[in-house]
Amino acid sequence: FEKLGERKVNFKADRDVISGIGDGFFNALRIKVTGGSVNMQKMVVHFRNGQTEEFTLKNNFKDGDESRVLDLPGKRRLIEKVVFWYEATSSEGNKPVVELWGRHY
Repeated sequence: FEKLGERKVNFKADRDVISGIGDGFFNALRIKVTGGSVNMQKMVVHFRNGQTEEFTLKNNFKDGDESRVLDLPGKRRLIEKVVFWYEATSSEGNKPVVELWGRHY
């Protein structure tokens, strides 16, 4: 897996976008959380051909947790951006970081 980007999570319900994802075709994604806890609601992958794929996650990630491997259906599609809906649930005062990782074909 290759790291595609990351975002710091604010202490409220939030929506963040990771764009400018490197070139290449990806067949799977994974999320990793560091520095705190995050209640992840969903993730929407936007492909350059206009199609989208939504993943309902409803997971409470603790520091160091990773999601399951999220397989991307279809072939030869480039990712334009990935949108996350989540909120930080940490009480330590640190802002958690959500990392997006991708696996090439």
